[in-house]
Amino acid sequence: MSEREVLELLRENARYSTADIARMTDLEEHEVEATVEELEATDVVRGYQAVVDWDKLEDERVRAEVELNVTLDRETSYDDIAERLARFPEVKALRLISGDYDFDMEVEGDSIREVSQFISEKVAPVPEITQTVTHYVMASYKENGIELGDGEGDDRLSFSP
Repeated sequence: MSEREVLELLRENARYSTADIARMTDLEEHEVEATVEELEATDVVRGYQAVVDWDKLEDERVRAEVELNVTLDRETSYDDIAERLARFPEVKALRLISGDYDFDMEVEGDSIREVSQFISEKVAPVPEITQTVTHYVMASYKENGIELGDGEGDDRLSFSP
């Protein structure tokens, strides 16, 4: 039995019952229950969330990807900065990454103004942050492995040289 199999099935659909997972993995239901309980107790599974296609709702959310560059000093680590930023409810994801910038931060708000104010008033003033670059999400086609939208084709004109 593999914890990974159970995790992959939970990531695919967190609403699968233990009976469903047992059938798909050839495990006994009590084994699945014990595995899930252990994964939750050890904080491997941190929660369950719905994948929302905000474009289907009239109450649309504004989302942005924000690049953050930082300069560290002797007393401050990446973990310290991440801990400070992760506390804000507007921050939906925060990752330390390799490449041209240090952190990738996903932010959500009710308006562009709200997101912009959050970044300029709460994020940019953090002393170690030296630069922010904000990219507003125009459309989402896939979230957490799930394709979004109505499945209609691309309406852009094709171009051939």
